[in-house]
Amino acid sequence: MSDDRGAPDGPDGDSDAFDAITQRVLERVTPDTGERARLEAVARELTERARRAATDRCPDADVIQVGSSARNTWISGDRDIDIFVRFPPDLDRATLETFGLEVGHETLPEGHEEFAEHPYVKGEFDGFAIDIVPCYRLERARDIQSAVDRTPFHNRYLEARLDDELERDVRLTKAFLKGIGAYGSNLRTEGFSGYLTELLVVEYGGFRALLEAAADWNPPVTLDPEDHGEVTFDDPLIVIDPTDPTRNVAAVCAPKNVARLQHYAREQLTTPRLEYFEPTKREPLDATELSAHLERRETTPVAVQFDAPDIVDDQLYPQLKKSLAGIMRALNRRGFDVLRGATFADTTAVIFLELSVSRRPAVTRHQGPPVHVRKHAEGFFDAYDDDPTAYGPFIDGDRYVVERPREFTSALAFLESNALFDASLGAHVETALEADYTVRAGPDVVALADEFGEELRQFFEPVP
Repeated sequence: MSDDRGAPDGPDGDSDAFDAITQRVLERVTPDTGERARLEAVARELTERARRAATDRCPDADVIQVGSSARNTWISGDRDIDIFVRFPPDLDRATLETFGLEVGHETLPEGHEEFAEHPYVKGEFDGFAIDIVPCYRLERARDIQSAVDRTPFHNRYLEARLDDELERDVRLTKAFLKGIGAYGSNLRTEGFSGYLTELLVVEYGGFRALLEAAADWNPPVTLDPEDHGEVTFDDPLIVIDPTDPTRNVAAVCAPKNVARLQHYAREQLTTPRLEYFEPTKREPLDATELSAHLERRETTPVAVQFDAPDIVDDQLYPQLKKSLAGIMRALNRRGFDVLRGATFADTTAVIFLELSVSRRPAVTRHQGPPVHVRKHAEGFFDAYDDDPTAYGPFIDGDRYVVERPREFTSALAFLESNALFDASLGAHVETALEADYTVRAGPDVVALADEFGEELRQFFEPVP
């Protein structure tokens, strides 16, 4: 990785170094004439194919290109073209879906069907990734019948506000967010979408201005480009959709990614580096390195490993994160003190936790009400008075207390028991665990390095 540093020049860093680096990035991320011509030719051909197929079925249909390739904010090397087939709003939903798939397959004979809010066709053509998406042609975004109906309004809004300079700065911002690992609105990344990125650049007036603002954000941060002021949201970053005031464009953006942008904005402004624009693939952590980390940290790592459910990432990762949170709560309630946790997924899936405490005593303290609260105190005393397994009840201070047997004295015993299923788990994760799973603990987690070396390096050698 490059390490192009500019010498800091006061609190805002070296402006010359900042500009020199952004110029180098622009040379890399700006599509050249040939690349533009190839994309435009493919988009033109497929748009015309889709138009013929759509109007054969519905004379009032039309076709538009949307997204970054339509707005000239795409980065060199990106190969995505989004084509929306718009049908009149009085067409029933079932017919729209039928027509949409037929148009998609006629436009992309080798394409396959995927499902967002409704099915669409995805495929490749001449090296480009193509989406053929049906939607309704509407006058107002508030009248949407499907989430994708908003996209043409997004396109229209930004096309009216982007100029050559802002298009350039959108490319810089996208490259920066990709480089720091915060770009992408999928539910694995939970980062900044392309539309959100473009809105932020337009709102602040450029790449550097956005970094300067982000460096001083104090979440929750609210931006309302069209001064709708109608709805409040509980998110760290709130960007009211200028075409639909009921929607926060940044809703999917996780707090960690808002904080990540803040961190690297400060870094880039004070000590500009080219490397922040270059995504880094870290070398996998091998078994020897993992063993060294475990020996140094003296914690207890545990892993619940199972076959990864056969569902798309946008379903899988929320379920993995829900399951991780549920198991962490269950372990913490039992006194095993989770230091940190993560989820990994490939052929298998893993819920990985590092524990500060792996074993607890055979008894646990259970404190009752104050003795003077007669009704509740007598109920507590009677409940345990004849329990041969409990120590007590006795009085500590002004309260009844018992020491009763602990259900699980080790985290491993809990994770291997049916009590694991009392934790809050994602539905598909729970089904996979019911089929079979393996619990690894201590040195046994080293076996995970073969499949999850990159993820384990990120876990044991974390960066902002």
